[in-house]
Amino acid sequence: MTTAQVALRFDPSDICAVMTTVLENPYLRDAVMTATPEQLQLMLYDGAIRMALQARDAIERRDFETSFNKLSRAQSIVLEMQNGLNYEVNRPLCERMAAIYNFIYRKLIDANVGRNVADIDDALKVLRVERETWQILVDKVNHLRDGDEIASSPASAFNSDASAGFSAEG
Repeated sequence: MTTAQVALRFDPSDICAVMTTVLENPYLRDAVMTATPEQLQLMLYDGAIRMALQARDAIERRDFETSFNKLSRAQSIVLEMQNGLNYEVNRPLCERMAAIYNFIYRKLIDANVGRNVADIDDALKVLRVERETWQILVDKVNHLRDGDEIASSPASAFNSDASAGFSAEG
């Protein structure tokens, strides 16, 4: 198992929407097809954050149909990240990550039901922290791939197997 492998399992009902979006946007298609597993996980965080922000804006505009659709997409992304956890590799880490994803998912559900931007803001705070953490991990993995020594940096706090709870073999 290599460092920072991520799961990329999709619900069959969602794959058509994902593929349609990717096929319609050649830049996105190329980015997804050439991305490392770590970069793909980062893209999932970016997508969840983007959808939550768009939903937040829609709620403020009182465009509840759009907010419902955007929050539903953000929820699907978070579920995919949660479903991609590989408990066989690192159970304690996966349990912690599942709890985080559960919190985010519940906040997005609450925001969708209550049309409440405060719940979206709570989910966004956690998503942004997780995205920053993942970016540090991606930077470390890139340095390791390039054969660079990692000097004392926030990324050095991560064990090289820190993300071993994620697996493309799902």
